[in-house]
Amino acid sequence: MDALRVHIIISLIAISVGIIIGVTLGIVSFKSEKVSHYIMNFFNFLRIIPSLAILVIVMPILGVGVVPALFALIVLAVPPILISTFLGFNNINKSVIESAEGMGMNKKELLLRIQLPLAMPLILTGIRTASIEVIASATLASYIGAGGLGDFIFKGLVLNDTKLLIVGGGTVALLSIFSEIILFSLQQRITRYERS
Repeated sequence: MDALRVHIIISLIAISVGIIIGVTLGIVSFKSEKVSHYIMNFFNFLRIIPSLAILVIVMPILGVGVVPALFALIVLAVPPILISTFLGFNNINKSVIESAEGMGMNKKELLLRIQLPLAMPLILTGIRTASIEVIASATLASYIGAGGLGDFIFKGLVLNDTKLLIVGGGTVALLSIFSEIILFSLQQRITRYERS
């Protein structure tokens, strides 16, 4: 239970920070084509680097434990959220924006009341993808002493103990499925208006 709690906390923090960074940068990228090019290329480059490689790179700077693990997981979480946010805002019908501006909405009202709600289905798709990637990759946190369900997996591999592997791997799989069900249900509730 302690390992599960640590795993969930690490994953939740990484996903939450990933959402803040990803959504913010996605909106910035949508508003500025010049900036968009650099942001997208940078995070697409980071996406191809494996989480384990990021851990190895940041260990000499951040040491071992939770901090480098969180850093690697945040780097993993941002790209899918960033890309889905950018696409969500880009796919909004321009006539809707023009109508809102014609009704006298300022930029803040337009963002919060029109653009963000309309982009939300795609943003949630990115969050779902990021959540599953983070939960699965959080097992690597134990590799640098951050704890979590990865402890069971690494011990199981070292001791050749199938029970430990099933406990660690099975719990991570169940956690991924559970998070997918919750986020899918949330997405379905938010997008009811599109299907009715």
